[in-house]
Amino acid sequence: MRDAVPHSYQKLPGAAAVRVTPAVDRAYDAVFVIECSDITRPGLIALEKQFVVNIDHHATTALFGTINWIDSTASAVGEMIFNLCKATGVRVTKEIAECVYTALITDTGSFHFSNTTERTFKVASELVRAGVKPAQVSEAVFASYPWSKIELLGEVLSTVRRDELGRVAWMRQTLEMQERAGATEEDGDGFVNYPLACDAVEAVALLKEKEPGVYRTSLRSKGDVNVARIAEQFGGGGHRNAAGCTLTGDWDEAERTIVRLLKDAVDRGNGDIDTTDDALVQPEPRPVQAEIRG
Repeated sequence: MRDAVPHSYQKLPGAAAVRVTPAVDRAYDAVFVIECSDITRPGLIALEKQFVVNIDHHATTALFGTINWIDSTASAVGEMIFNLCKATGVRVTKEIAECVYTALITDTGSFHFSNTTERTFKVASELVRAGVKPAQVSEAVFASYPWSKIELLGEVLSTVRRDELGRVAWMRQTLEMQERAGATEEDGDGFVNYPLACDAVEAVALLKEKEPGVYRTSLRSKGDVNVARIAEQFGGGGHRNAAGCTLTGDWDEAERTIVRLLKDAVDRGNGDIDTTDDALVQPEPRPVQAEIRG
């Protein structure tokens, strides 16, 4: 990996064995890239020279691998990995099960999001049968934050704003905030969901300053409000109700742009805009799509 294991996942089996490196500097039979929208997302030098197996559950993912396995009907890549283990006869140990279960609960919002399906619960039940203790995993992932995350949360929430109808909310996370709190960019993961807990709010954006003029943007929504379409316009992607992209330029202008697009998305989701000729068409789902390139 290019970056260290995020704090929320440091208690997972195998976390201590993760090697942090800026480049793929060895000859491997294959390099598996999991849940990355394109080959630049991992940020690893010379990755394109490897035999890459690209596994993802987002329909918007580029087919950059030598082998591409995309299943947009899966709730999480962990669900796909579990099915791969079953299909190839790999025994799902407790350690594997805990990691796969973590993928399920993080990508489905602990089974709250609309991508949660009957299949998701079937996989989860098999993981529990394999030894997963749901309460222990949830505590390790969601209830073991450093205090710096709480301090950062206070600063970020102080910036929250809503539009005139109260349906769209947005926030900022600046480098100065992170420095004052002693936090990292990743400590802001999940903050975007706080305004969405308000019953009137239908869409939220959190702009996180990665470097001056560059903002990693998280988008969340409810119901039929499609934020993936917005993310795609800026080279990002995701699901209808959870997506992300990177914006560049002036803070205020980037914020105005994303708020305007969120307002339009809310209107579309509520049927207030005729979308018959909508140019921003959601990509067709890619259920169990596999491609091998020679």
